[in-house]
Amino acid sequence: MSSYFRRQLSDYVEYHRDPWNCAMHVFGILFLFLAAILPLSLWPITVFGIQASAATIAVIPVLVYWFLLDFALGAGILASAVVLLSTAAVIVGHTTTTGMWSLTAILIVVGVASQIVGHRVFEGRQPALVDNPTHLLLGPMFVMAKLFIALGFRRDLAVIIQGQPQGAAS
Repeated sequence: MSSYFRRQLSDYVEYHRDPWNCAMHVFGILFLFLAAILPLSLWPITVFGIQASAATIAVIPVLVYWFLLDFALGAGILASAVVLLSTAAVIVGHTTTTGMWSLTAILIVVGVASQIVGHRVFEGRQPALVDNPTHLLLGPMFVMAKLFIALGFRRDLAVIIQGQPQGAAS
């Protein structure tokens, strides 16, 4: 884990102490990620003779960023991204364009609302990205880190997120 990621995560955690806010973020981040890739899944692109969607191409730079921050968390997010990209492809393949745009709008509204409710109602403070826009990209890393910790992995992250000493049980 890089010192940059450690500092960013430490700062991000200060905005996400309440468990209900964290739960709201899981849904909000998943919904917003799906909403971002859904319309892009409509456009096929051929790169070096390989057929992909604009969604897949658009996700690659942010996946590289997440891998650079922390390889294991990046790999977890890659697995999640594959599931969400596949879900988007299925939705696009089985709905009308109007249906897809309607679902995108609903996902955005619900995703943003869950973030706002999480921060205003449960956390009692503004979202982290208001103070630091780069935190927009830390949300998925935070959620994946919480999952790794819950599964008993990454005590180094538990020190930052939960304040536990490295030798303590997760």
